[in-house]
Amino acid sequence: MGAFVISKRFDDYYKFVFTSRKGKAIFTSFRYELKFECEEGIEYFKNSIDTVTFIKVRTAGGKYYFKIMLEEAHFATSRKYTTELMLQKGIKEVLLYSQKSEILDFSFNNFSFSDD
Repeated sequence: MGAFVISKRFDDYYKFVFTSRKGKAIFTSFRYELKFECEEGIEYFKNSIDTVTFIKVRTAGGKYYFKIMLEEAHFATSRKYTTELMLQKGIKEVLLYSQKSEILDFSFNNFSFSDD
């Protein structure tokens, strides 16, 4: 099962990444000013998965990615895939696991190491 991972960007905005069962990023949200807006965005996505539209795109370099559209608004963008089959697997994983996925919050960034 995948997970939604919330993190804080260098510009002090928040974002979330939906990761696969293996921990690889599938798509990344746009930035949110407040953490609760980010959490609400995840819940909105999970509750609206039946209305999501995936727009498949191919770059000039031959890579594939998809845009997630919710209510005709661009909601998130996937990572780049080398083949169309891998892109399709990414979409399938979003559809199968996003509603059941947990939310992990790594936005606090207060990791510290002692000098012991």
